Amino acid sequence: MMKPFRKLFPHPALTILMAGVWMLLQPEFSAGMAVFGVILGIVIPIGTARWWPDRPEHIAVGKMLAYCLLVLWDIVVANVQVAWIVLTKPNDRMRPAWVVVPLDLRTPEAISILAGTITLTPGTVSADLSDNGRSLLVHALDAPDPDAVRDDIKHRYERRLKEIFR
Repeated sequence: MMKPFRKLFPHPALTILMAGVWMLLQPEFSAGMAVFGVILGIVIPIGTARWWPDRPEHIAVGKMLAYCLLVLWDIVVANVQVAWIVLTKPNDRMRPAWVVVPLDLRTPEAISILAGTITLTPGTVSADLSDNGRSLLVHALDAPDPDAVRDDIKHRYERRLKEIFR
């Protein structure tokens, strides 16, 4: 029973996500568009499954949703902080910094999500991943204490991603 299901749904979460996003992109809901979204959500993962041979098997979906909410909150807060810095802090008082974040994550999906999270959060950007995939180079707009930025990324994001991608 599991093998036919796995063949039809090689990435079940991606199937649901794609169908949901398709329906959200439609100007109005209709049964035809919902069916088409489900078809896309099935066909595209099947067509791309061979390029995902080492995909993570167990992802904690509930923790992933909580992570998404945390990131959305952090994006809002960081927007306000960056706006405040830009409007009130003179350039000579800013402390931009390059921060090397050593990674405990090993799956490419988790590392990509971490790098994307850092880049999506205003004030920081992921600039490079080391050749061995063990560290991420991050630029921070204003970081009087670069070690605190590194520790915050590891505690706030990487720790949660390790729980999601067990």
